[in-house]
Amino acid sequence: MTDQITYPDVVNYAVPLFIAAILVELVWIFVKRRGGRYETRDALTSLLMGAGNVASGVLLGFVAWGVYVWLWDYRLFDLGTGWIVVLACFILDDLRYYWYHRIAHRARWVWAEHVNHHSSQHYNLTTALRQSWTGTFTGMWLLRAPLVLVGFHPAMVLFVGGLNLIYQFWIHTEAIGRMPRWFEAVMNTPSHHRVHHGRNARYLDANYAGVLIVWDRMFGTFVPELDSEKPDYGLVHNLGTFNPLRVAFHEWLAMFRDMARPGLTLRQRLAYAVAPPGWSHDGSRAMTGEIKARHLARHPEDTGTPGFDRN
Repeated sequence: MTDQITYPDVVNYAVPLFIAAILVELVWIFVKRRGGRYETRDALTSLLMGAGNVASGVLLGFVAWGVYVWLWDYRLFDLGTGWIVVLACFILDDLRYYWYHRIAHRARWVWAEHVNHHSSQHYNLTTALRQSWTGTFTGMWLLRAPLVLVGFHPAMVLFVGGLNLIYQFWIHTEAIGRMPRWFEAVMNTPSHHRVHHGRNARYLDANYAGVLIVWDRMFGTFVPELDSEKPDYGLVHNLGTFNPLRVAFHEWLAMFRDMARPGLTLRQRLAYAVAPPGWSHDGSRAMTGEIKARHLARHPEDTGTPGFDRN
């Protein structure tokens, strides 16, 4: 059993701040006539997706928590609850988030639950609330298991995860341009995250950071936002719907339909689940590398520029 250690549910406490920030952004856009735009149906879909995420957490959160509590009995150390330990847990969990996020864009099984966050063609604070309903089923919460086994208390691990989620809320906006250079160098910012939500060939599969953009810089996935190319938000193939049920489950259904196609080998069926989005057994679809190559074939002048300067 875990020790009786508790931390506040910081995400629930932050909800009033989320609402206030959305209202401020909305007024700013209306008054200034810049900094993005809102579409009622789109914003409502995002809010419903956020509510569904909370509901799924209430219904299924016991799964991850139960595993973490069980693992705690097999921990190597008990690192305690000092502020340095909390800070170390926060930094390591942010690294964990980077790798979760990168996997979510490179393995269709995880993309199926993450894709809804990218389904809006707008970029405002409500987009931050467009969260998954099916994260428990991917099993990616197991990426936190090493933190528990090393000796970070399960309650602490979930607490710092909540702080990470709160930080990521404010970067979903066009109302903020660029932050000071030193801040942009270390932290994830609206500018960096706008790139991540862009469906431009240049911006695909970049800037996976949660809080610290240094992970992208370290692992070669950083692409700066260019003044000459505004991000075009949404999916490579946009959904064209505001139905939250379709937003939440469309990729799962499409994936299982692909896996059930007649005439495929077992390896091809598995590849439809674990290969990157855009993989197909007959090459009829395009993955990120192919999309970038096609862009460069049309625009060779972009060769070697940000987003097209790595293999």
